[in-house]
Amino acid sequence: MNAIPTQEELKEGALLLIDKPLRWTSFDALNKLRRLMKAKIGHCGTLDPLATGLLICCTGKMTKRITEYQKQEKEYTGIIHLGSVTPTYDLESEPEQHRSLEHLTEEMIRAATTAFTGDIMQIPPAHSAIKKEGKRVYELAREGKEVKLDPRPVRITTFELTRIALPEVHFRVECSTGTYIRSLANDFGAALGCGGYLQALRRTRIGTFGVEEALTVEQWVTALKPETI
Repeated sequence: MNAIPTQEELKEGALLLIDKPLRWTSFDALNKLRRLMKAKIGHCGTLDPLATGLLICCTGKMTKRITEYQKQEKEYTGIIHLGSVTPTYDLESEPEQHRSLEHLTEEMIRAATTAFTGDIMQIPPAHSAIKKEGKRVYELAREGKEVKLDPRPVRITTFELTRIALPEVHFRVECSTGTYIRSLANDFGAALGCGGYLQALRRTRIGTFGVEEALTVEQWVTALKPETI
């Protein structure tokens, strides 16, 4: 990570790399830093509360480049839990429809990744922030309304299984913007005939920026606070 920017540099325009903690929303992290600076700030790509990892924030005139950073390829690591599903495709809701994994072999599991590599069509989760009928679809889903979303083109350049210890499958994915890893977990489980959901997720890279360059929210607070008191 480069030197901590001064308040003047933040106001002019700077790039902040944050390692978002578990159960924080992206806006939680953004607002925590916003209170410590006299500059406008925005983030480049939301992370779900149950995901951790790299969050890029832009200040000052750098906010004009948010769309540019949002479009860059992303890398994630995580765990898919096989043998059940959840309505949200992750642990924001309770697992259900439990199924046996006795029919699965490691060869079958690894072979199933092929169908999800390259240019594919993916249906986003019903519990997502996409807008439909003027509302976020997760709001419609919470109201008990049926939500039907059209498949969207995404690119998954890498879908690597790094460890199989059923019911857990550890993975690394490199993908285009707009890819829902929750949907990938759900669809992967469906392809194996047992169901699956996203148990854990960490964003490790956006474009050329890696999470190892990032500071935690607490580290940013400590670094920025002396200039504000």
